[in-house]
This record gives sequence, C-alpha cells and structure tokens, in this order.
Amino acid sequence: MSHPVSNRAALVLVDVQPDFMPGGALACHEGDAIVPGISRLLERHVFQHVVATQDWHPAGHVSFASSHPGRRAFDRIPLYGHAQTLWPDHCVQETPGAALHPSIDWSGVEKVIRKGDDPRVDSYSGFRENHGPDGTRPSTELHDWLRAKNVDEIYVCGLARDVCVLWTAQDAVDLGYRTHVVWDLTRPVTPDSDIATRFRFDQLGVDTVESSSLG
Repeated sequence: MSHPVSNRAALVLVDVQPDFMPGGALACHEGDAIVPGISRLLERHVFQHVVATQDWHPAGHVSFASSHPGRRAFDRIPLYGHAQTLWPDHCVQETPGAALHPSIDWSGVEKVIRKGDDPRVDSYSGFRENHGPDGTRPSTELHDWLRAKNVDEIYVCGLARDVCVLWTAQDAVDLGYRTHVVWDLTRPVTPDSDIATRFRFDQLGVDTVESSSLG
C-alpha cells in the first residue's frame, strides 16, 4: 500500500554511525542492514526536508561503563534520580566510529544535530537530552529547526530502534508531530525488544511504515 508523504514532513535519520553496526563498539543487531535502504530512500528524494542526528560523546562520558570503576557495560545505575544504562565507550568525538556512515551520500541532509556532547548527560532522543543534574531534559536544536521549516510530521529511522529511535519518536509525539517510524530502516540493540517496542509505538499512536511504501 502506498503511503503518500506530505510536503510538510521531514525524514529524521537517527545515529547512522559505524559504532552502532557490526564490528562497532556498541553494535545493534544487523545494524548495517539499514544502510542500503537509507541510501535508496535518499536517492528517491521523497522528503522535502531531511535531518540527521549524530551521537557525539567526549571521552570519559558519564554513560560509559569505563567512567564508573567496578561497573561493566550494560549495568544500570541511578543517575540524577533516573536509571542509567552504562554503555561501552562509543561514538567518541572525532573517531571513525562516530562519523556518519561513509557508505551513505549525506549531501541531501540539510542539518546534522549532534547530541550527547555534554560529558555529564546521556542523550537518546534527537529532540532532548536525558535528565541532567538539575532534573531537566535540555532541548537540542531539532524542534526549533523543524518548526522553522514548517514541518508538522516526521518519519524516523536509524539506530537503535529500542533506544534512540524510540525516544525520538516519544518526544516527537509529546511535541505535537504526527510521527511515523520506518520499521525496516531501524534495528534494535537486542531483537528481543521488538515486541515491547511495537507495543510502545501503538500506545503512543506512532505509525510504523515500510520504506517501499513511501512516495
């Protein structure tokens, strides 16, 4: 079934970076499988507006297990009153793993939103950082940029389906965007999460679509 795309819609490419793909520091399950499909979607020029997010951590970031002696990757700790998963060191600024994936032509992307560059605060969503020491979730540039472009509808794809894509979609709904997730152009950290992720999208009213239907 065809899914027509409005001229007030934007494609949001979340963290399509080598460190989230097989062989990377924080590999998602089959993360590299989305690269050809994203390239094809960009080549088709379906979207009037395209924006990308880029995880961009300083060394010693608070979310890294290596910053917490005695802790291991994927442990959970309390941080600023919320649960924080500790990750392997990943997407460290200016490293190859943090680059936007080199196999994709990024020339059609109008804006790149770097996130996670505050050493004290993790950042999953493209719209807002996670909770910081003052209890707030500081905004990125994404919402203001989309509003300046008169965008009221977004399509989200990228990595990881069960973390940064999910959080981006949740915040998009909270901010009033009609929100879709391009399911075949996302992959999870762990595939066991897919049922829960789909259920959460259904709860939020987020539509899941396939890239082949967009046009």
